[in-house]
Amino acid sequence: MLGTMKRMGIDFGSKKIGVALTDDSGVMAFPHAVVPNDGKFLAYVESLVTERGVKEIVVGHSLNNQGDPNKIHEAVEEFIIDVTLHIGIPVHLEPEQYSTRQAKHLQEKSDKVDASAAAIILESFIAKQKHK
Repeated sequence: MLGTMKRMGIDFGSKKIGVALTDDSGVMAFPHAVVPNDGKFLAYVESLVTERGVKEIVVGHSLNNQGDPNKIHEAVEEFIIDVTLHIGIPVHLEPEQYSTRQAKHLQEKSDKVDASAAAIILESFIAKQKHK
């Protein structure tokens, strides 16, 4: 199953959400968009899932420096429930403590940092799947 599945990565922020998509084989992640975190986000995800044939979503598991869930994690949990109920595809959590810092290092232009962070989260998940 691995390697033939289109995936979406999400870097969930309180104001902005970074979105990344894999290529059709599900192996390489690419920054896609940075969108506002508002009431339209679930509909946006649903339309992308339909248009692009996404089969799995990987969301950054937001933890503080002590490894405990931070305040954004509640919103992430709600989002996962919404996706499960409305879209019905698997959602996975991937630890993402330093993805935004890594993305800033890789991408100097600030408007795409969140999308790059989403791609890093997605690549981390894919790498772990290859070793399972």
